[in-house]
Amino acid sequence: MSKKEISSGTEKAESLTRKKSGVKSEKTENAKKTAEKKSVNKTVKNNEKSAPVKQTKKDKGAKAVQTEKKKVKKNKPAKKLSEKQIKRKEAREKKKIEIAKIRAEKKQKRLEKKLEAKQKRLEKLAAIKQAREERKEKRRERRDMLKHESKEARRERVLEERQAKIEAKKAKADARVAKREAAMADKRAKREHRLKMQAQKRAEKNEKRHAPGFGGWLAAVISLGVTTLALGTMLTFGWINMNGMQDDMATVHTESIYELNSIVDNLDTNLSKARVSNSRNEQVRLLTDIAIESEMAETVIERLPLNGQLTENMTSFVNKMGDGAQSMLYSVASGNTLTESQIATIEYMYKVNKEMKAIINELTANANNKDMLAAMSGKSGNLLSSSFDTIQNTTVETPKEINDGPFAENIDKVTAKNLEGLEEISATRAEELAREYFESYNVSDVRCTGEMIAEQLACYNITLTTNDGEMSAQLSKLGGKVVEFNSFKDCSLKNFSVERCIDIAEDFLDDLGYDDMKAVWTSENGTTCNLNFAYEKDGVIFYSDMIKVKVCEERGIVTGMEGLSYVLNHVERTAPSAKITKSDAQAKLHSGLEVETARLCVVPIEGNEVLAYEFYGSFDGSDYYVYIDAKTGEEVQVFTVIGTAQGRALM
Repeated sequence: MSKKEISSGTEKAESLTRKKSGVKSEKTENAKKTAEKKSVNKTVKNNEKSAPVKQTKKDKGAKAVQTEKKKVKKNKPAKKLSEKQIKRKEAREKKKIEIAKIRAEKKQKRLEKKLEAKQKRLEKLAAIKQAREERKEKRRERRDMLKHESKEARRERVLEERQAKIEAKKAKADARVAKREAAMADKRAKREHRLKMQAQKRAEKNEKRHAPGFGGWLAAVISLGVTTLALGTMLTFGWINMNGMQDDMATVHTESIYELNSIVDNLDTNLSKARVSNSRNEQVRLLTDIAIESEMAETVIERLPLNGQLTENMTSFVNKMGDGAQSMLYSVASGNTLTESQIATIEYMYKVNKEMKAIINELTANANNKDMLAAMSGKSGNLLSSSFDTIQNTTVETPKEINDGPFAENIDKVTAKNLEGLEEISATRAEELAREYFESYNVSDVRCTGEMIAEQLACYNITLTTNDGEMSAQLSKLGGKVVEFNSFKDCSLKNFSVERCIDIAEDFLDDLGYDDMKAVWTSENGTTCNLNFAYEKDGVIFYSDMIKVKVCEERGIVTGMEGLSYVLNHVERTAPSAKITKSDAQAKLHSGLEVETARLCVVPIEGNEVLAYEFYGSFDGSDYYVYIDAKTGEEVQVFTVIGTAQGRALM
């Protein structure tokens, strides 16, 4: 074989070998590329799941269009408000600013008052300390004097002091006798004047009767003659029956006197025990009996054939005694002990009831059917009326009533001074005004349900319907003033403080048109804040012009209001000036009374308005309000603060 052939065959073999290895390597490379492609696709899918999808140009364009639409909407002109709406909006903003300003001023005033009160307390403590040092100095001087005093000088001094005490007691007794005689003389003068007026009225009636002529007398005689024969027997029979009925009624009233006597005796026993009882169980039993017997006594008194004026004070006392016993019963039943003021209240009730018992016992021993018949016929001077007249005028003192605040019951029988000259409104106008006054209560319906008269004041009765129920209000026919308002809403939580309740009540009164009113009394009853407001002028409080407001401490809204006293008494006021200084008036107080606040006020005393200094302070654990006449320096009224189931009250 030639060399050329050998080489060509070798070359062919080598080329085949290279082809086979090339195919294998190409397959291997293709497999690698396929695996890499699969892994890349898998990674892309995972990234697509985890990463947000990229927006295409189409999506970006749609989003841009939406954004442009929103911008167009935003750039659209706002709805144009009417002139009335703009004014309302401005008025609301202005009112908000004014309210914020007023509240800030009130807050500042309260802070100033607190600082002033604190300074006064410090001054008072300093004065007490100084007085104590002065007393110590006096005692020291007295001891020094006694050391160097001879027996004869001491004997003379003791005799002089004793004589001075005797003369002081005698002067006091003479003053009491003179006062009693003056009262009796005044009473006799009033009685004589009353009898004189009655006689004068009878004389005027007789003068008005003109004697008829002969023809008139003849006609009358004939007419009477015809009817007398027909009615004689019937009238006689009726007169006999009437006498029997009167005797039966007299017997019933006599039994009522015996029943009242028994109740008063039981009250005397239970009050006497309550004075010394220190056991909670015994106190609960005694106070329960006193509350029940007081209610029974009130019922019996109302059945007696007497004028309401003769039993007014006694009925009021018995009613207040029952309320006081009930409030003390709640306190004791809750695990509390009786306070010093409550013990003093029991002592007062015992003292007055004992005096009533003596008079009623004497009445029971001496009364008979004849006295009852005289009382039933209205004759004066009978035993029943004279006995209750004594109770009315001397035994039960009217100022000892329990009130919810100073001079809270000061409505006199007067005309509505605040409404004089105002126009009388219709029932329809009253409904419109009620809707305006109580707009913030979301009123859906207002209707007038009739008319009524409170004292001498004619009012419309208004019923208002809200989402929470019905409310009632009374608006005066003259001027459409709100005289009374009641909202029957539940109030169980305490979300508002007393200070905040005062602000709420002030805003409420401002909306009703009652300006320049100052809170003079606060008392919390559970979750209800009871407030008394009085008119203030130049720093002087006028207690005659009073409005009572009730605020719910859960909702922060006014749920009750009564302003009859304000409407009847308020006029354009001028602040009077005092003749004595505050320090001179304070010097008239009991030396042990620690004064906390003092201010000038006009108070209603026996139908008259008296300028006085009001001092509030404490003595021996109890709080007191004492009123000193700013012209004479005499003490005109004293109240003690007591705790009741309905909050604080005065006696």
